[in-house]
Amino acid sequence: MRTLETIVRRAFFFGSFIVAGLAALEKILNVFRYTIVKGFYTPERLLDIAAIGLLFAIVMQLHQIRLSLSSKSAESPK
Repeated sequence: MRTLETIVRRAFFFGSFIVAGLAALEKILNVFRYTIVKGFYTPERLLDIAAIGLLFAIVMQLHQIRLSLSSKSAESPK
């Protein structure tokens, strides 16, 4: 299960940067009246999608850190 969480977290993280790069490229190409995504998404919408994906990856990482810290505190004697 941890391996699956790691893979999903990395996929969201790297996917977000790929989509953000696509948004930047799309915005530059729109200046020259050319498009890659053929009007399906605007560059602003692509940045929104990238931000949501990155936020989801950060939340998953923080959840994993919280679980790790709570298991360590449960193991240590008081």
